[in-house]
Amino acid sequence: MIIRQLTWRMLHSPLECGNQIAALKTLTGAAKPNSDMAEFREVFSKAKHIAIITGAGVSAESGLPTFRAASGHWRRWKTQDLANAQQFSRNPSRVWEFYHYWRELALKATPSEAHRAIAECEARLSKQGRSVVVITQNTDELHRRAGSKHVLEVHGNLFKTRCLSCGDVDDNHHSPICAALQGKGDPDAKCSDADIPVRDLPRCDERGCDGLLRPDVIWFGETLDSHVLTKVEKELDACDLCLLVGTASVVFPAALFAPQVASRGVPVAEFNIRPRASTSRYKYHFQGPCASTLPIALARHESEVI
Repeated sequence: MIIRQLTWRMLHSPLECGNQIAALKTLTGAAKPNSDMAEFREVFSKAKHIAIITGAGVSAESGLPTFRAASGHWRRWKTQDLANAQQFSRNPSRVWEFYHYWRELALKATPSEAHRAIAECEARLSKQGRSVVVITQNTDELHRRAGSKHVLEVHGNLFKTRCLSCGDVDDNHHSPICAALQGKGDPDAKCSDADIPVRDLPRCDERGCDGLLRPDVIWFGETLDSHVLTKVEKELDACDLCLLVGTASVVFPAALFAPQVASRGVPVAEFNIRPRASTSRYKYHFQGPCASTLPIALARHESEVI
């Protein structure tokens, strides 16, 4: 519930939201996190409901760019400049070029060892009556392609489209998504916009519609899907162990997920390439590539009988 309240307040009362976030920081404390893998493994072996929150760092290990990094530009624009409704309204061709580039990269990418370790853990623990849920900020479907079944995509999905006219949401893995985007989307700053006519951009194929399609992702300034958020809150309230994997925890409200879990005394283990400002709030921190640390953390424990 606190996440839903803060999501609303971010849009309507930034000061009140800041006070709530500060309160969460106080609740989670600031003790130095533990890096004892053997101790974490004992906690892991007893957990019944594990929530794994993943971010761009997991996909970066599959070769996908981290557009929120300091160098994360497409041509001369940052993601924030493109991933918003205002830009799509002004220049849908440019925005679709960007998403076409991203879609093609994601289609060619393969799940990393971190993706596979999570999927294998879920499949193994489900046979023991234990659950694993992936709560991901990524939109690339790599968790599903690795074999994860219980995945909540809080920022949407690159391979779904939404019609601006009829509202239809549909899966779309076409490559390219439309003929006019074939060979477009080069990220080089020297490249010019393709200026594709709107009539040639992705269009709805529902009978009698032909409306303009947009990627079914959450853009800057938009709130999370309430149905997805309800499921996320349910999982966070139920989990008895939380893993925070490959995320800088700077995008709200997702940045509040792990602190909320920690605030009720549930162990949170962070896996990241380097410590973050929020690291001190969690019980465990394991530094290094997630593809190296996570398979060890989630491997079969000696106490497992199946």
